[in-house]
Amino acid sequence: MTGSCELSRRHLPTNVEDLFTRPSSDPQQFHVLAVDDSVIDRTVIERLLKISSCKVTTVESGTRALQFLGLDGKTSSSAVFDDLKVNLIMTDYSMPGMTGYELLKKIKESSTFREIPVVIMSSENILPRIDRCLEEGAEEFIVKPVKLSDVTRLKDFIIKGRKEESNERMIKKRRIQHNCSCSSLAKKPPLACDLPSSIVPSSPASSSKRPRFCEK
Repeated sequence: MTGSCELSRRHLPTNVEDLFTRPSSDPQQFHVLAVDDSVIDRTVIERLLKISSCKVTTVESGTRALQFLGLDGKTSSSAVFDDLKVNLIMTDYSMPGMTGYELLKKIKESSTFREIPVVIMSSENILPRIDRCLEEGAEEFIVKPVKLSDVTRLKDFIIKGRKEESNERMIKKRRIQHNCSCSSLAKKPPLACDLPSSIVPSSPASSSKRPRFCEK
């Protein structure tokens, strides 16, 4: 175990903006599923997340996590998802029965839960392990013990990333609207005043000839 806590980060999706800002009385409170076979580690994680105004559900194994999510083959995962609204999954790497890496793969293979960010935690700072988890789709790899400072850094990253992505989406939206406006203008038929005089049809009044009178 290393004395200082290190954090490896890939990215976090846009839907975690309120991870640490929702009040505890909010019925739509951010919901975190914490998976760890250590009672002490589960207690620490639960307290840190509750300090951050998150709703926390803790389970002791990857198998129990799959059961909770409805990915054990006995429950419809879509029905469970609609009811649970799990926004983040934090799991230990080394657990008996099913490792955190195996749990990560199961979640990312699910069409229902693959977009939920998964944070892997471990007391061992093993680079190949970190790389493998990030390549499989983990959003974070935190070296234990998890501290409040890690939660704070994660919070700052989420808020900053959310603002940047929001600005990018706004700019993209404006570009799309501008392109659509230009496209609609290009498709409009030209007005007669915009056409060259050589191809503007003359009016009947101007083209009709006056009758000739015979002189006697």
